[in-house]
Amino acid sequence: MRFRDSVVWVTGASSGIGEHLARLFHAEGAHVVLSARREDALSRVAEACDGPGDTMILPLDVTDETAIGTAAGQVSARFGRVDILVNNAGLTQRGRIAETSLDVYRRIMDVNFFGPLMLTKAVLPSMTERGSGRIVCVTSVAGKYGSPMRSGYNAAKHAAHGFFDSLREEVARHGIDVTLIVPGTVRTDVSLNALRGDGSLYGRMDPFLASGMDPADCAGRILDAVHARKREVLIASGVARRNVWLKRLSPALLSWVTRRRKS
Repeated sequence: MRFRDSVVWVTGASSGIGEHLARLFHAEGAHVVLSARREDALSRVAEACDGPGDTMILPLDVTDETAIGTAAGQVSARFGRVDILVNNAGLTQRGRIAETSLDVYRRIMDVNFFGPLMLTKAVLPSMTERGSGRIVCVTSVAGKYGSPMRSGYNAAKHAAHGFFDSLREEVARHGIDVTLIVPGTVRTDVSLNALRGDGSLYGRMDPFLASGMDPADCAGRILDAVHARKREVLIASGVARRNVWLKRLSPALLSWVTRRRKS
């Protein structure tokens, strides 16, 4: 019960990593606020939560600034605070730069960068006033190196790394911790919901994701990182982990390898 009576707000909680995060936090005694756009899916996750804390179903589009302000007020009215904010909602892309519309880029940036930014700013004043809190952002190895067909996603995740690294330095004196989670390939539906260059759904399960890490295992490692107040944790193996290190040690070699990928 490492998180007993903590109020934990998880976005993207309707499936994948977010669903398992919500269930594990709840099992460890937390009061969990579940947010995503699909209320029916959130209800299913809430029913699966099996712990002593409360659950709050709070449908939310993280790109809607007005809705974020309203949601933050609802959480405050229900629980009085947010101890841990987990920015997990995400949207990826499958399309070449020349074929991708600006609207698609804006949508991807809104979900992956401006959404976490706005939600963090909504809860930050109360955390600062209390002198405690933890802010978590689930990014991706896409925030560490670039790859074809995912330029908008790469850009958004790089931006998120820059923002939350900066935030950490600003809020440390207020007793607030910031943790960046960097997953590699995790077995979720993220590619099914990816946007093509024209904004249509990609609608396919990428083979490398289908054989990826179990999202429950990933979520468990995230809880360990949050409890340990880690600054940044890479949760990846195989090609994804290799690429992170190649980017640091030999960018030219990484470029050579990337250009020979088929997808």
